[in-house]
Amino acid sequence: MNDNTPRGNVVLVHGGFVDGSGWQGVHEALKADGYQVAIVQNPTLSLEGDVVATHQVIDALPGPVTLVGHSYGGAVITEAGNHPKVTSLVYIAAFAPDKSESVNTLIADPPPGAPVPPILPPDQGFLFLDREKFADSFAGDLPRAQAEFMADSQVPWGVDALSGAVSQPAWRTKPSWYLVAMDDRMIPPPAQLAMAERIGAQTVEVPGSHSVYVSQPDAVADLIRQAARG
Repeated sequence: MNDNTPRGNVVLVHGGFVDGSGWQGVHEALKADGYQVAIVQNPTLSLEGDVVATHQVIDALPGPVTLVGHSYGGAVITEAGNHPKVTSLVYIAAFAPDKSESVNTLIADPPPGAPVPPILPPDQGFLFLDREKFADSFAGDLPRAQAEFMADSQVPWGVDALSGAVSQPAWRTKPSWYLVAMDDRMIPPPAQLAMAERIGAQTVEVPGSHSVYVSQPDAVADLIRQAARG
């Protein structure tokens, strides 16, 4: 542990199709450095509900919070980050909507030639990824067995969560950081770079799939430390 490293509270918010267990490597790296870390298990039924779940976790922590979101979790922290305890935002291959935008509006017009995520048609109001294509699209840099486990343990993603619009983007008033996954086949890297630029984030580019938070936990933890230091 580095004694001159500022300590603080970090809250990690997962995206769609997966749960919070993917944050384990990041959690371990930050805990070893003296941070108090909590993970939000989003219900992923609605953006509003996920913001409430995130606020509950933030409320339980003492002092200022660095709020981190992956993928859809970026939409969650964009709204939840207005909580007065939140001092900085970190986007990890994440959506960063503006006011009145949702994940749906951000993916409505993909750039030409961009990979198409293998999202299956809605089933009773929920979305899943095609299990046969999950590894290549979501977790191309993970061991095959690990990617297949993630495919088989998918969390249903409610269509209402995708259409939930942000009312007040926290990045307009709070400093932001963004990690771009340069091999992402879910959110195209050019789209990530454009969102990072739009929100004025301090940005790093890392080789990695959409599961970069799993495959590159040290790089992700390093960016979170920067944000926590301010």
